[in-house]
Amino acid sequence: MNQHDLDVLDEIQRRVLWLATRIVDAANHDRATGDGVKVGGHQASSASLVTAMTALWFAHLDAEDRVAVKPHASPVFHAIQYLLGNLDRSYLPRLRARGGLQSYPSRTKDPDEVDFSTGSVGLGAAAPLFAAATRRYVDAHFGARPHSRFVALIGDAELDEGNIWEAVADPATTGLGNVMWLVDFNRQSLDRVVPGIRINQWRGQFEAAGWHVVEVKYGRRLAEAYARPGGGALRDWIDAMPNEQYQSLFGLDGEVLRKQFLDGAPAGIAEFIADVPDEELGPLVTDLGGHDLSAMLDAYAQCDAVTDRPSVVFAYTVKGWGLPIAGNPRNHSALLSTEQVDTLRAAQGLTRDTEWERLDPASPAGIRAGARREALSRAPRERALGVTVPESTGVRANKPISTQEVFGRVLVDLARDREVGRYLVTTAPDVATSTNLAGFINKTGVFAPTEQRSWTEDRMLRWTESPAGQHIELGISEMNLFLLLGQLGLSWDLSGQPLLPVGTVYDPFVLRGLDAFLYGTYSGSRFVVAGTPSGITLAPEGGAHQSTITASVGLELPGVTFVEPAYAASLDWLLCDALGQIAGGSTPAATAAPAEDGAYYFRLSTRPLDQAPFEAARARLGDAVLRRQVVAGAYRLVDAHQAYPHLADAPVVQLAASGAVLPEVLAAAAELAEEGIAAHVVDVTSLDRLYRAWQRTLRQGVRTATVPSVPGALRSAFADRVPVVTVHDAASHAMAWLGSALGAPAVPLGVDEFGQSGTVTELYEVHDLLPGSIVNAALAAIALR
Repeated sequence: MNQHDLDVLDEIQRRVLWLATRIVDAANHDRATGDGVKVGGHQASSASLVTAMTALWFAHLDAEDRVAVKPHASPVFHAIQYLLGNLDRSYLPRLRARGGLQSYPSRTKDPDEVDFSTGSVGLGAAAPLFAAATRRYVDAHFGARPHSRFVALIGDAELDEGNIWEAVADPATTGLGNVMWLVDFNRQSLDRVVPGIRINQWRGQFEAAGWHVVEVKYGRRLAEAYARPGGGALRDWIDAMPNEQYQSLFGLDGEVLRKQFLDGAPAGIAEFIADVPDEELGPLVTDLGGHDLSAMLDAYAQCDAVTDRPSVVFAYTVKGWGLPIAGNPRNHSALLSTEQVDTLRAAQGLTRDTEWERLDPASPAGIRAGARREALSRAPRERALGVTVPESTGVRANKPISTQEVFGRVLVDLARDREVGRYLVTTAPDVATSTNLAGFINKTGVFAPTEQRSWTEDRMLRWTESPAGQHIELGISEMNLFLLLGQLGLSWDLSGQPLLPVGTVYDPFVLRGLDAFLYGTYSGSRFVVAGTPSGITLAPEGGAHQSTITASVGLELPGVTFVEPAYAASLDWLLCDALGQIAGGSTPAATAAPAEDGAYYFRLSTRPLDQAPFEAARARLGDAVLRRQVVAGAYRLVDAHQAYPHLADAPVVQLAASGAVLPEVLAAAAELAEEGIAAHVVDVTSLDRLYRAWQRTLRQGVRTATVPSVPGALRSAFADRVPVVTVHDAASHAMAWLGSALGAPAVPLGVDEFGQSGTVTELYEVHDLLPGSIVNAALAAIALR
């Protein structure tokens, strides 16, 4: 790139710096919040990436490239989008305001187009890596898409996050030559200047994982100084200088800076810089490569040239570059004063009337911005898959069967569907066989970028690895599972191909991947994850493998529909419905609930259940009615008045339960009938859908000052306003709200302590889940009334 072009880019980056700084300033000084809570922002953290991001958007990126922006650099991103004409001016003063620019880049909440949400550090860095893995899968199965580079801009302190190294080390992410991470190596974290420099350690870790490493350490001034006779000694001294000492040079000038720089320097350094004027010494010794446009563009070109593995660029920067707070150890959340902003505005040649203006479209900088806008424009993407998922695979069971086994059978049956099967893709963190994906893997194979020879023969599992495989196997990392699921669920946007992603994980370890699970759903990703096996019903495994709070997590996670079926046909209906929603439309027998937009979490069990009770309900209600109620969240498994006509005038109680505990609940209902009490049994298939239906009516009542109605899903399953006992192989509070929703006394039973090893009966006894305890709870609920 010639000097003229570099000068144009420099003009652009100065305007980007100004806008990013002013965006934060306006949020804090121009807008009254009235609540006494500071707005905040990160002027220094934004400034350190201005050069790197200007070089990317105004000289390097193509329309098909996808970028994750460091959370604290969001003002720079929005400033760039504004200069490109992709963001309305009205948003600039509205950082962190309702309906305005988000504090951190958000796919679903920002007004301009964000490729990857960032905010929980480490996740935004890893997301492009798994998006690239998804693209490799899409290209292999559906034909090559236009070439994309997947870029992550991350802070050096993010490299302390363990999930980054889990992602880097996973075999599923190796060989991705279209990935580039750019590390903002400003050597400061939130609280301090980082003691020492860990570049050697990090370089070694990346290289050991097969990455290409580039360092951009020095700018043009220092490079020219090093080339002079004796310049090698200057370089050695700057390299050897303690990080804290080097950072202290920023903000100093004149003789004070010279003295600080030479403190501890070897002989000869003072003589080498003796002829450097005081006003030039600071710009010389703090001339870092991360703020040299030419050096950054050269680094990007080096990464493009390496196509067989991912690249990482360590760009040496200063936190607060171009601002009076540059390098200050406490500048992370510091705000420029109004006077400092006034000075910066004047230095830009701007006034209060012109400070928000875009670049003059007739100027070289404005012309480049216009050209880049055209070069980076994208066509709309289609999220709908355009296939119809059947409402059922027709799975049947003539003997007791677990929901985990049924889950595997349904996936195999769907894989046989010519219209649907090719879009299914499964993944698991080294638990594919133990979560019943073996049948699907046997049918579709394991995905690998190239054909792999199998050296062993296993009659139970044919682990055939090839580009045609539809299962992506991961190492033991639940974070990677949810990061990959999140990107598979966004493949419609980032790779131009909708998919039907399904993942499995041991249910207690959903919690180990919870941050990435939340990240995916916050980003608007759509996928199915099955946590299996779950609860203390996994009895001999002991407390380390028994999940108790995962039902509450599934219920409370925004953008997630939590499902916990007990019987084969209900799981079949619910899984087909979930995949139908993901495919972009309702299944043929649509639910009465509003269309859902998010992920689905199935909590499953290895306990085989007798299917006869469900078949009896099926005969009583018919498939159409029963399916509608199952998908809506609950249905009456046993109607006591029909099952026990002689109890028509008896006291009534409702026993509500989910999943594996249904046999004990049914036994308790039979015992209560013997004692003259009519006990309806309600199978709650989705606490989530029931709760949302209840909340919708409550909020409508609150907002309109009217009496809330009882939603249809609750009304159908719980026809009587009578005492209720909730029974759940999970924390008891997850279902306890049903009493309030029904306006009736409630006694919640569940697992509120850590589990232990034992038989199912022994552990159910410990946690009051046996029929006798349920009977006593029913009597207590009736007495409360």
